[in-house]
Amino acid sequence: MAQDFRSARYWASELIGPALYPGAVAVDATMGNGRDTLWLCEQVGEAGRVYAFDVQPEAVARTRERLEDAGVADRATLFCTGHENMAGTVSEGVDAVMFNLGWLPGAAHAVTTRTETTLKAVDASLQLLKPDGLVTICVYPGHDEGKRELETLLHWAASLDPKRYDALVKCYLNQPNDPPRMIAVKRKRVRN
Repeated sequence: MAQDFRSARYWASELIGPALYPGAVAVDATMGNGRDTLWLCEQVGEAGRVYAFDVQPEAVARTRERLEDAGVADRATLFCTGHENMAGTVSEGVDAVMFNLGWLPGAAHAVTTRTETTLKAVDASLQLLKPDGLVTICVYPGHDEGKRELETLLHWAASLDPKRYDALVKCYLNQPNDPPRMIAVKRKRVRN
C-alpha cells in the first residue's frame, strides 16, 4: 500500500491531537481562515478553550463565521492582534499552540508573519505551555521573509534547554520549491 507523507499542517495536527482532550486549552497563533481554530475547538470540546490571534480583521471575520457555522464559536476567543501579544492576553496555562506562518490564504501576500514578532510569539508560547504541552510551527520558506523565519526558528529550537524541552523538525529533503517545514517543541515534565 502506498503511503503519502502528507504536509506540514498534517504533521502538526498529528502531533498536537494527542495533547488535547475535553477541557484542554489551546492557542491558534495565526488564525488565517480559521481551519486550525475550528479543529482546535473540536478537539477541546465544550469545556475547553481556544485563543486565536491574527493581525488582519478579514482573518478574524472569516474565522468567526467558520466557528459560528460549525456551532463552536462559544469555545473560542478571537483577538485581532499579533501573536507576539499572546503572553499579555492569555492568562492561563495552555496544552497546545499552533503556528501556521506566512500569509492569509486567498488574500494579498503583502502582509506576512514577521521574523521579529514570530520569535517573540514562540518565546511567549513556551512561557504559557503546561508540562507535556506542545507547540507546532509550520514554516513556509518559499518567500524571503519565510526563509528568514525558518533560519531564525531552527536556531531558536536548537538552542532550547534539552532538560526542559524536546525539539524536532520534519521536512522533505528532496522536493523542489522550498516546501514547508514543521518544527515541534514539547515541554518536558521536570522532576526534582
